[in-house]
Amino acid sequence: MKNRFLVGSAVFASSVALVGCGMLPGGDDKVITIWLMKDSVSTAYLDRFTEAYEKENPSVELKVEIQEWTGIGKKVMAALDSDDSPDIIEVGNTQVAQYAESNGLRDLTLESVRDLGSEDWLPGLAEPGSINGSQFGIPWYAANRVVIYNKDLFAEAGIEELPKTRAEWLDITAQLDRGGRQGIYLAGQDWYTLSGFIWDENGELAVESGGEWEGRLNTPEAIRGMKFYKELQALGDGPKDSDEVKPVQEGEFAKGDIAQIIDTPNSAVQIEEKNPDLKGKLGFFPVPGKTAEAPGAVFTGGSDLIVPKNSSHRSAAVEVVKALAGEKWQTDLAKTMSYVPNKTTLADVIEGQEATAAMAAGAAEGRATPNSPKWANVELDNPIKLYMTAVLQGEDPETAATVADAKIAAALR
Repeated sequence: MKNRFLVGSAVFASSVALVGCGMLPGGDDKVITIWLMKDSVSTAYLDRFTEAYEKENPSVELKVEIQEWTGIGKKVMAALDSDDSPDIIEVGNTQVAQYAESNGLRDLTLESVRDLGSEDWLPGLAEPGSINGSQFGIPWYAANRVVIYNKDLFAEAGIEELPKTRAEWLDITAQLDRGGRQGIYLAGQDWYTLSGFIWDENGELAVESGGEWEGRLNTPEAIRGMKFYKELQALGDGPKDSDEVKPVQEGEFAKGDIAQIIDTPNSAVQIEEKNPDLKGKLGFFPVPGKTAEAPGAVFTGGSDLIVPKNSSHRSAAVEVVKALAGEKWQTDLAKTMSYVPNKTTLADVIEGQEATAAMAAGAAEGRATPNSPKWANVELDNPIKLYMTAVLQGEDPETAATVADAKIAAALR
């Protein structure tokens, strides 16, 4: 196999001259440099993909360089402004707007519409990759929150049917919240989960109006989402003034007296490591919606693939992106990495995988944060978290929302 997996930007000196001009000995051969994030996919997956792709495209060599998430934003921006950028970069789905604003990305609209079946993409991956009608980010994979539950506690409470609606969920959670046990552990500042409840009410966190962004927490829709969050959060002892990592909610759930948490399925591994007695006793279901017709909206995390304008081999890079985003390798990725594939039409490839199937059901209703290139400014000192704590501690929701909206608008200017 010809590929070389490299950490960071380290490149052997002997290969610099070849990569600098993007050529291999032989004239028309191309080296396609790909930046992937650490732990996104396994070495085995990369080996399979690279071997198959290079066999089908003998004039192409794939060179994967593994990147750390810490500091990646500055590194990508520098690469987009350089004369020697990678040809393909994996980026977080909500980061695309920031990079597109630099005017350093190739517009992939034509390729995505014509060849990739974009009408079936998960909205939580596709929408952040689309800026002003142009598709700069091609959806690669998704992961989102589900309800993780303790099967023993459900059985002891006589609960046989999993909830399909919010009303059923509240009723069941109330039944579980007794006898020294918590119906659910929900931290007071889990704003990703709140976002889903707001979207279910047809509300928004922020919107662009007349070229300016404004917070939208003080709307009837968003207030209803917060009201439901408060009702659910009260059915457990989660802290009102911190988020799901203070304390780490997986550690709290592992104690065995909590019936449910809202988290990504891979946290089950951490729970079972902390409490081996829970092995085989964890179940998963999508966050319930307002009606039984569809699961609730959830924040969709995951990755898109972008192609820098200054790539030495833009057309060849696009072909690699098409392969990674196509049905064959999406199916492999979903089955071996337990990710949600990038299309709703591929949901059947993970049938029988309880956790991933629950994610996929929720992902069909998934969303992403507001598509502003400055959204990261909001998360630096997140006013949504402070708003949530204020409401949970008894402050008037409209008053608290007005304060938060002003801070959101200031961060997005």
